[in-house]
Amino acid sequence: MLLKDWEDLPKSIRNDMVMPYYVSLQNRKKSLFCKFMFDRLAAFCLLVGLSPLFIILGILIKLDSDGDVFFRQPRVTQYGKRFKIYKFRTMVTNAEAMGSQITTDQDMRITKIGKRLRVCRLDELPQLINILKGEMSFVGARPEVIKYVERYSEEMMATLLLPAGITSEASIEYKDEEMLLVKTTNVDEIYVNEILPKKMEKNLEAILKFSFFNDIRTMLKTIIVVSQGC
Repeated sequence: MLLKDWEDLPKSIRNDMVMPYYVSLQNRKKSLFCKFMFDRLAAFCLLVGLSPLFIILGILIKLDSDGDVFFRQPRVTQYGKRFKIYKFRTMVTNAEAMGSQITTDQDMRITKIGKRLRVCRLDELPQLINILKGEMSFVGARPEVIKYVERYSEEMMATLLLPAGITSEASIEYKDEEMLLVKTTNVDEIYVNEILPKKMEKNLEAILKFSFFNDIRTMLKTIIVVSQGC
C-alpha cells in the first residue's frame, strides 16, 4: 500500500495543510506494506471463518423485517474515491428517506434485530468485503457520507491519504456518539460543527503516529471495548 506521488493526488487533497501528513506516511513505507498485506489476508480468512454467522444473521434480519439483508450506502475513502459500504441492515427499508443519515440511539427506524446487532457492532462485519476489495482497511478514519466530506477543512483532507477503516482511536473514543446526538433536533449540524472536528483531531493525530503495530493495538483495543459493551 504505497502512496501515490504527490503530483498524482487529487487537487482537493494536494494542499499545504496535507503535506506534513503525506511526508510522515511516506517515511513509513514498510508499515504501509504490512498494513496492505494484513488487511487482505485477515479479511479473507475472517470472511471464510465467519460465513456460518453471516448466514444466521441474514436469516434473522429477513425474518425480522422486509428488505435486503445488506445495507449499502455511498461513502468516501482513500483519495476521495466513492464506494458503497456494506453493513447488515439494521433499519427499516428506505430509512434514509425518513430522516437524517446520522442515526441516534433511540431512532425509531431501527429494527428489533438491528438494535442487537448495533450493540455488539455485528452490523459492521460485512465491511470485510470492502476490505477485501481494497476500499477499506481494518484501521482508519471512518468513511463519511459525501455531504460531510464536502465540508472537510483543508487539513481534514489528509485523512483521505489512507483507506477508510472499520475502527480507529476516534471511533473508540466516540463509541457512544449516538447517545450524544439523541437530545438534539438538528443532528446534522451538531455532528458537522461539534463532533466531526473532534473526531478529526484524533484521526489526524493517528496519521502522524501511524505504524502497523499501532494499527494492531487499536484493533485489540476495539475488540476489548466492543466485548465489554455486548
